[in-house]
Amino acid sequence: MSSRPLRIAAAVLGVLVLLTGLVWVGQGLNYIPGSFMTGNKTWFWIGLVAVLVGLGLLIGGLRRPPRSR
Repeated sequence: MSSRPLRIAAAVLGVLVLLTGLVWVGQGLNYIPGSFMTGNKTWFWIGLVAVLVGLGLLIGGLRRPPRSR
């Protein structure tokens, strides 16, 4: 990612996906009650994938592009 607006958008999207994934992990592990997802291990795995994708987007958005000569 070389353009600054694209990197910022990727970082913001990464944070949103990461937070959503953490909520899903918490619900899947029965830490966050009150939803049809509570206690369902499927949502733990879906949330775990979302956390990893969010981390990838965040790291990709925060990395500096290589300097051109």
